[in-house]
Amino acid sequence: MDAKTILNKVREGEMSVEEAEGYFRRQPFEEFGFAKLDSHREIRSGFPEVIYCSGKADEYLLSIYKRMYEEHGEVFGTRANAHQYEIVHSVLPQVSYDEISHILKAEKENKTRIGKIAVCSAGTADIPVAEEAAQTAEYFGANVARIYDVGVSGLHRLLARLDAIQEANCVIAIAGMEGALASVLGGLVSNPVIAVPTSVGYGASMHGLSALLTMINSCANGVAVVNIDNGYGAGYMATQINRLAAE
Repeated sequence: MDAKTILNKVREGEMSVEEAEGYFRRQPFEEFGFAKLDSHREIRSGFPEVIYCSGKADEYLLSIYKRMYEEHGEVFGTRANAHQYEIVHSVLPQVSYDEISHILKAEKENKTRIGKIAVCSAGTADIPVAEEAAQTAEYFGANVARIYDVGVSGLHRLLARLDAIQEANCVIAIAGMEGALASVLGGLVSNPVIAVPTSVGYGASMHGLSALLTMINSCANGVAVVNIDNGYGAGYMATQINRLAAE
């Protein structure tokens, strides 16, 4: 819980002053031996800790997932696989798994969402990264417009959706191959563009390095770049921008 939620609970009589005091006095992490859960991250940054699932031992992932769900009533995990979903779902049946984005989450119902973020992908093969970005932003409370398969090889497809893109507080441009979509969008919108290079492409794309270099060297203004395939990082940053704009 963030500080505002705790204070509202005290005001509404749902939490005693002593309980709130105990929460704030608790050390800012919980020691698990194999992990230290950053229980105060939402108080500091406005965003709870997210679980990077890939590579975690089954028992570690399950322990972390259970504790974070108990703490927040919801939890978000990235880069999960079907096996990890099965072991978590056996204990927390409310979790869902998306095979496209590899997101494993348990989410509160009827969440309030604000503002608007446009998530644009150059091609269909970029959608897994795009969905990671879109679902991250939605989980953290943003409205998201998905505008997929609008790469520069058919620019008319992008221009047909330009009104919806220009309305957004932030635009995420996701592209592999040569990564030109970010530069095109940077020249068409007035709000920030977050570029995400993907590892989609043939040999000389070098698993996304070619798109990364294109985006870093963009001549369009207002374009920032995150790491290759880092849809989560783009969704997080876009949410920060969206919150500032909406508030």
